[in-house]
Amino acid sequence: MENELIYLYQAEWCPYCHTVRAKLTDLEIDYLTINVPRNKADRDDLFQVSGQRGIPTLVHGDVVIADDDEAINAYLEGTDAQAQKVIVNPRETVGV
Repeated sequence: MENELIYLYQAEWCPYCHTVRAKLTDLEIDYLTINVPRNKADRDDLFQVSGQRGIPTLVHGDVVIADDDEAINAYLEGTDAQAQKVIVNPRETVGV
């Protein structure tokens, strides 16, 4: 992992977010959580970053993986073959 900080848009009640947090912890990767509102219509900050409103969404430099815990975990593990299909420019939308 590069030295850029990882941001995880998530909610504590979301089971998919929990799996990503667990993977980050297991891999001892530092990250910053950004808790989003329960109501998707109120997730304007997330929409500005990723072009969608689903969680979990990981932002790592120019990499944005939106609304896909399995792809996020694959990226974190470094298994690019699985994650490559969803790694995008922050202005593009994935996992909608």
